[in-house]
Amino acid sequence: MSNDLSDAVHGAFFLAGPTAVGKTDVALAVAEACNGEIVGADAFQVYRGLDILTAKPSAAALARVPHHLVGTVSLNEEFNVGRYLEAALAAIMDIRQRGKLPIVAGGTGLYIRALTRGLSDVPPGNPELRAELSAIPLPELLARLEALDPEAVAVIDIKNPRRVLRALEVCIVTGKPFSSFRQEWQTQPFFHGVLLERSREELYERIDRRTVAMFEEGVVEEVRAALTAGRVSATAEQVIGWGEISALLRGELSQAEAIAAIQQTTRRYAKRQLTWFRREPFLTPVDVTGGSDILAIIERAAAVPR
Repeated sequence: MSNDLSDAVHGAFFLAGPTAVGKTDVALAVAEACNGEIVGADAFQVYRGLDILTAKPSAAALARVPHHLVGTVSLNEEFNVGRYLEAALAAIMDIRQRGKLPIVAGGTGLYIRALTRGLSDVPPGNPELRAELSAIPLPELLARLEALDPEAVAVIDIKNPRRVLRALEVCIVTGKPFSSFRQEWQTQPFFHGVLLERSREELYERIDRRTVAMFEEGVVEEVRAALTAGRVSATAEQVIGWGEISALLRGELSQAEAIAAIQQTTRRYAKRQLTWFRREPFLTPVDVTGGSDILAIIERAAAVPR
């Protein structure tokens, strides 16, 4: 990351946390109090469509405060951390040049780490090796990855064959553990941000309620419309709930089964998010169980040099 770009990110305020912790409301309050604009850091909210499934900020929220990298990419496009880094840096610099505070808010740890540490030189995909590995059952892929890189197994989504396959591919192609590339990212000296946390019981209850609410708001029809409209990229299909609702539409799951499966998957995802963010030393934990201490968070954001 160049010094100019690093300086730009130093002028941003980061607001991270697991899904359903309440980042949207806090980000809006901070933005309004600090003359800020919000830069999304969510791998799925960046897509247009699937507003309910991805828990995208409401139309009213988007009208209250300018948002960037929310609903900007077509569902049929592949999107990755490299594209995110380029677009997010451009948005952050634009916001700063207009004298406002960029608030990077989201739950995709890889995106936030790329902004604060740059990108490691991870090799591109190997189509022949990937085709070979794709024919291997997930348990065997996991066993191979465990032998080569147990640290990667501890941090990636082991239920996601695509993630497991990619980590194993990197290990084989480079002869180095996939997790070592994360350690090679250049650490920048200091950034400003908070990590929102809640008690596990409260967070899981919020996840469960939100999942039920999605179905009441029409998420099944939203997914049906996306399927009917045409091709959905492989990255967009990784949205939590896409697979379960697609199975519901095919008659393979009942609605109750789909809801329960999404709730369980989301809880596991929240746990992985917390594990990731707690390793970022610049994020100060803020416990918002029972209600957010908005004033303390606003004071931190207001102290960011402009």
